[in-house]
Parts: sequence; C-alpha cells; structure tokens
Amino acid sequence: MNAMVGEKLSIITSKAQTTRHRIMGIVNGDDFQIVYSDTPGIIRNPSYKMHELMNSFIDTALVDADIMLLMVEPGQRFEEKEIIEKFNFSGIPVLILINKIDLSDQEKVVAEIEYWQQFMPKAEVIPISALNKFNVEKVFDLIMHYLPENEAYFDKEELTDRSERFFVSEIIREKILLNYQKEIPYSVEITVESFKETERLIKISANIIVDRETQKAIILGHQGRSIKKTGTQARLDIEEFLGKKVYIELTVKVDKEWRNSDKSLKRFGYDQN
Repeated sequence: MNAMVGEKLSIITSKAQTTRHRIMGIVNGDDFQIVYSDTPGIIRNPSYKMHELMNSFIDTALVDADIMLLMVEPGQRFEEKEIIEKFNFSGIPVLILINKIDLSDQEKVVAEIEYWQQFMPKAEVIPISALNKFNVEKVFDLIMHYLPENEAYFDKEELTDRSERFFVSEIIREKILLNYQKEIPYSVEITVESFKETERLIKISANIIVDRETQKAIILGHQGRSIKKTGTQARLDIEEFLGKKVYIELTVKVDKEWRNSDKSLKRFGYDQN
C-alpha cells in the first residue's frame, strides 16, 4: 500500500503480525479516487482476544471491497481454505501479487506464477517488487480497469482515514519491533497521551504499554539507554512524516493482560475498524 499511495502509511518490518489495524490509504486523480485498505495478516489459532479482533478486520474488508489484492512472497503458501473460497465465489476480481521477486530468480518466479494460476484460476497473478516499484504501475492499471464507477467517498485532499496521532503511535511501535526481540514487540501497545503543536515544534507525550513488569525493565534498558534509542529513532521518522521538529517523551506503563481485556482493547482502538 505504501508503494501504491506514495506515502509510508503502514509500518514495515520482517516480523509477523506487524500490521494490527485496518488502515486506509487514499489516492486521488482528476477523475478517480482509489481507497486502499491494508489489513493485518491472518493469524492462525489466535492466542488473544486482540488476535480475534485483528482477524475480524479481514472479514470486514472482504465484505466491502471491490477488488482483492492478495500479497504473497515466493515460497509462501496460503492455506486458509475459507478465505480462498470467499475469493473464488465472491465474483470480485482478485489480483495475486507475488512480492519481493528481486530476492528470487526467474525460474522460481515462473514456478510461483504457475502454482498460483493452478491454485486460484480465476485470479490474475502478477510478480512485483514493491521496494523497487517493479510492476506497481501494472497493478495500478488493473485496479483502474476493474474498479466500478462511483462517487468519491472522501474529500480529494485526504490521504488516509487515520489521524496524525495514530501514525505517531505506529512509528513508535515500529521502532520497538525493530529494537526488541522475542515476545516484547508483541506485548506492546502505544497510546499518544498528548499532541501539542506550535508554529515551530510538536510536543508529543506517549505511553508504551506492556503486560508485565519484567517487560517494562527490558523496554527501559540499562540506565534508560534502550528507550532513549527507540525515542530518537521514532522522533526522526515522526519529524519526516509530519514535516516539523518534534519533541517526544516516552513513558512505560504496565497493563496486565491488555490483549485479552475488552476495556483496554477498546481504549486502544481495536473496535474502530
């Protein structure tokens, strides 16, 4: 979606379950508007109520989409038969995008295309490299071809349905995904408590929520070095995203079992998709 919209709206890491919310990216032209909806990946055997809500975002997207884009990588197999059946019988155009072909060779890519053509014969299979923008224009042209004609849903000036606060929290969470290992990134949620903008500076106060005291100590690191590194990295990306100097203050708090708490999940926005 970042490649198609031309802005970094969805955080990207090599870890699974990076995307937690349904995020819309809006592309406007003189005579068209495309609304991309980036969903979390499907979580098999959900361990927490949060995972169940993340899976529900996918079901919602399946209901209101005009075109489905299934993003896979070479060697990756999609085993969710229920979702495949919905694709096959929905009557909605499906584009299977084999991403990261820049990391593969031609023989493997051809084999991948043949596999997906047999597995989902009604879909169009396109090898792409989102990073290098290879075949991204072809995907755009196919989307324009298949999209039904309707009135625009959003104002032409809008880029996304999400707030600046949301993207600040996502940037902070991205740095935690990159800087911490094992269970830590998956136990973390971010809340932006204060967002005060002046002419020259944006002052941000955010909480890093964990579910155990031991995780709090790991996030902070020895003499606060780990959280300082995370804050510096996040500040630089937030300044680039917002186009203004940023001062950021991070606090770590414990909310035990937040991933299974209806109240906490609602507070963190998991009921808004």
